[in-house]
Amino acid sequence: MNQKANIDIPQIRNLLRSTIDFRRFLDEIPIGIVVLDTQRRVVLLNNAMEALSGFTRNESSGLSCYHVIRSRLCIQNCPLVNFKSGGEAVCVESDMINRDRQLIPVRTSFAPILDENDAPVGFIETLEDLRLLKELDQKVSHAYSFGHIIGKSAKMEKIFNMLPMVAQSDSSVLITGETGTGKDMAAEAIHHASDRAKGPFIKINCGALPETLLESELFGHQKGAFTGAFENKPGRFHLAHNGTLYLTEIGDLPISLQVKLLTFLDDKIVYPLGSTKGFQADVRIIAATHRNLEKMVNEDHFRKDLLFRLNVVRVYLPPLRERGDDVRLLLDHFVNTFATQFSRTIRGFSDRALTVLLNYHYPGNVRELRNIVEYAVNICREETIRFHHLPAYLTDTDSGLLDTTPVGATGLFRTPLPDSQGIGVRTDWPAVEQGMILDALVKARGRKNEAAKYLGWARTTLWRKMKKYNITNK
Repeated sequence: MNQKANIDIPQIRNLLRSTIDFRRFLDEIPIGIVVLDTQRRVVLLNNAMEALSGFTRNESSGLSCYHVIRSRLCIQNCPLVNFKSGGEAVCVESDMINRDRQLIPVRTSFAPILDENDAPVGFIETLEDLRLLKELDQKVSHAYSFGHIIGKSAKMEKIFNMLPMVAQSDSSVLITGETGTGKDMAAEAIHHASDRAKGPFIKINCGALPETLLESELFGHQKGAFTGAFENKPGRFHLAHNGTLYLTEIGDLPISLQVKLLTFLDDKIVYPLGSTKGFQADVRIIAATHRNLEKMVNEDHFRKDLLFRLNVVRVYLPPLRERGDDVRLLLDHFVNTFATQFSRTIRGFSDRALTVLLNYHYPGNVRELRNIVEYAVNICREETIRFHHLPAYLTDTDSGLLDTTPVGATGLFRTPLPDSQGIGVRTDWPAVEQGMILDALVKARGRKNEAAKYLGWARTTLWRKMKKYNITNK
């Protein structure tokens, strides 16, 4: 296709003369767009590209496109390297790595921006997120999965039947369940199965930032709104326009921001900090929490009216101990996944290892099961994962961490960890998590970065949980 025959050159010139108009024009387009100079340095990103890549306009300005897009094409065969005047637009399927180190399949198009003499003065590159299409191509039985959620128990089958109907509505969704049950995956699956799938999916953890920073992250701010606000910044609501905003750990949202969120749910207008001009954001809200919000309402820690607005559709994800045969299904799935990822030949589990894994109560649910299997696959150098390949807290009977006495008629093993004071035994998840953190710090000799790797967490997650449990590392 000849590019000159399909682009209105005078219109592009007019847009380029007005940077503000040109930015607004690009921001309305729901696919990622990058404007480059002739040296393939970033001049401008639109909102969709900010959401896709994780880089802001100001962070990326002047950088080589390789450092922002980080695609396989950048290394192997960049179409812009040998681009010649009069050349045609190029469209190829490739990938990119975003700031969160996620590998994202994309359809990439390149086209020149021409001056009055039809000479290239820059390039425009578009990137369309293909994750939804790739997921549709996966040959996984629909009866056992929805998105990346896997299960075949009666409770999960009920959820799989429910989620497609939830996805087709535009109502607010509240996802509840214990930590590690897959709330993030459910939220993303709802988005990708909805009519908003081509729009952005923006996630923010309401408990990860202090109140002042969280307000700016959510709603954005104007230049000069507060000390250090040297430029305008679009908030997550703005970035999620025409898509979905996922508020995880909504129970940690401060009361003052609960009021502001409630106002948005009423009128769908976002007011950045320091601005009296609102932005009409077409955003679907999905919230998630492991907390009991009804109890928080009774204790005046969460607004009742906000709970009513978020709780239009509620999805409860059951803990793994209530999912029966799903444990074995997930064990086999994660063994195959990690064996492929680490290039190992592993056939399965020994009888003894499988007995422990099937009878463990998994207070950390699917996330903990996944971490256990990843650890075992890393350690195992045989074709079968055996008892001694499992994490120490599952196998160390001498220290009292594992009690293999069946509990009642369920056949579940009791696997309590000592509390942080070493007094008595506790079986609640916070106590288990504290024990895991302390065990990891001991093994890492106090090095937090190494402890975070051992736990399979980000460093910020470890620091946040250490602060939560008042664990010091002196």
